[in-house]
Amino acid sequence: MKTAIILVNLGTPDEPTPQGVRRYLREFLSDTRVIEIPPFIWQIILNLFVLTTRPKRVAHAYESVWTADGSPLLAILKQQAALLQDKLIDNGTPTPVFPATTYGNPNIKHVMKELQDKGYDDFIIFSLYPQYSATTTAAVFDKVAEYCMDKRNMPAIQFTRDYHDHPLYIKALADSIRKFWAGHGRADKLLMSFHGIPKPYADKGDPYAEQCRKTAVLVASELGLGADEWAISFQSRFGAQEWLKPYTDELLGEWGAKGMSVQVLSPAFSADCLETLEELAVENRDNFMNAGGKSYEYIPALNTDALHIELMADVVGRYL
Repeated sequence: MKTAIILVNLGTPDEPTPQGVRRYLREFLSDTRVIEIPPFIWQIILNLFVLTTRPKRVAHAYESVWTADGSPLLAILKQQAALLQDKLIDNGTPTPVFPATTYGNPNIKHVMKELQDKGYDDFIIFSLYPQYSATTTAAVFDKVAEYCMDKRNMPAIQFTRDYHDHPLYIKALADSIRKFWAGHGRADKLLMSFHGIPKPYADKGDPYAEQCRKTAVLVASELGLGADEWAISFQSRFGAQEWLKPYTDELLGEWGAKGMSVQVLSPAFSADCLETLEELAVENRDNFMNAGGKSYEYIPALNTDALHIELMADVVGRYL
């Protein structure tokens, strides 16, 4: 069989404009895995309120992090795919690796079609979400299933589920923090801020929150941190319903008012993107410092770190 690895991340607008963001948000926020409000109600809210107000503000944020190579998330995803392919060659398991996104471009359904047209009949789908959630990893599964629904000759498909407690993932995170400390010193607090999900999703059985907490505990243990030296929080909440707590912005506000110094990273993201480069590194920093904080530093995502690529090769190697 002719095998291809498809490396999948969430996605990005094609351009940092209100029109580009509106197209992307319409696709993303129409997914019932992401928004569990009954569709006939949600589509009214989405089209009359969200898509008429949010794109302009979000486009401005995207524009602030956009690079010469385009969206940071997509540029890093392409680099990760190339480096993973090189690593697999070095490991003696040469297998082509292709980048894809759940929403936007290069859309995973289009990527699968192009590869199948080229004769690939065995796909390993590697979702770059360390912690499993129905809102992310399961959404990838849905897109793959949609692609296969009308295919008489289906490809063979294998999925990665999560790697929240993989030893190489924990070591990569801990080493990235140690490297940052070596160049910047240590702060009063280390905050591991994960992307949030609505609390009702977790109450219904989504294991995301539990896996985030396990990741954080393992990283803190690897670093030898005491209970008063670190904390976990959840960011990027949207809408009026309760999300996982504690909220990143509120916790940082409390610490800022106490005059603390803080260093923040987000282990839920395998690549830096809008939520890390703008929300976490800029917006939350400004709020923290305005509250009276002493100093605030963002520790970058693992991105193309060598141990991060080694982790990917180890995970995917089990499927080859």
